[in-house]
Amino acid sequence: MTPPSTAHLSSPVACIDIGGTKVAVSVADQHGVRGWVSEPTAKEGAPDALAVQVIRLVQQSCSAAQIRWADISAAGVASCGPFVLRQGSVELAAPNICGGLAGAARGLPNNWTTALLEAPLREAFGPVRVRVENDGIAALEAERRWGALQGLANCAYVTWSTGIGVGLCVDGHVLRGKNGNAGHAGHMFVSDNNDALCGCGNVGDVEALVAGNALPRRFSDLGYPDAAALLTAARSDDPRAKAVIDEVCRVMGRALYNLVVTLDLQRISIGGSVFWHHRDYLLPRLQSHIGGKLAALTDGFELVPAGLQDKVGDYAALALVA
Repeated sequence: MTPPSTAHLSSPVACIDIGGTKVAVSVADQHGVRGWVSEPTAKEGAPDALAVQVIRLVQQSCSAAQIRWADISAAGVASCGPFVLRQGSVELAAPNICGGLAGAARGLPNNWTTALLEAPLREAFGPVRVRVENDGIAALEAERRWGALQGLANCAYVTWSTGIGVGLCVDGHVLRGKNGNAGHAGHMFVSDNNDALCGCGNVGDVEALVAGNALPRRFSDLGYPDAAALLTAARSDDPRAKAVIDEVCRVMGRALYNLVVTLDLQRISIGGSVFWHHRDYLLPRLQSHIGGKLAALTDGFELVPAGLQDKVGDYAALALVA
């Protein structure tokens, strides 16, 4: 993969990627993307702890890249959601960050119902343009600009990682919705389940069943402590692990099929840590739940690995301000 060119940037921009597991920050200028720093996502303390962490990491990134904070001209923030708009500013009601959504049973070390984000960042950056988008939308824009979705008017990006994220484009228009939450397909119900608790409070939605942090919660008692162990066992012909992954792919495949037939998509590119490290094993299993069903809508559709490979998150925030 050839890294996206940043030669056109006349001044530095900050690129902020907020996920349920980690926050990654870099700065980009005409010399490239530099000063990459990352930490586990802040989930303890006051509801502004995440915003405080982001500001500190941007400062560290600027220092590492030898760029002055005062020279930053824009900040792109690609964040897991959903978003809540409060007085025009985005706060995160993210199931994998805010423990107050599903309660103590979810095991998060806080009782936040939202995490402050945009207002503290705007205060810190002052006149600098700050653009906050759902990370699925940001990744979609990166894939349309530099990756596997270039030139397509009807497409989607899906991440299968800590959570399930989606960005949608129909008739050349990126869908955002009333609060910037379009694409939260991870919270669809496609199967009956009454014991898989999602961080949003739903029981049995797609994210609760197949997300990277859901798999150990559901299957650690079978001897699979994390998603990687489960997938490695399945690939080694462990019959119990194979049966679990077949069911997981049925759930995820149904979700993808629903997107295809609802929006009449040409292509979905898929990335994220769960998928990417086992893409050769998972891709045909997901495709089997789409191909051959309702040919008028699925013929000609393609499910492909992300063109930006495992760097989608790194370039998603850049796409918002580049």
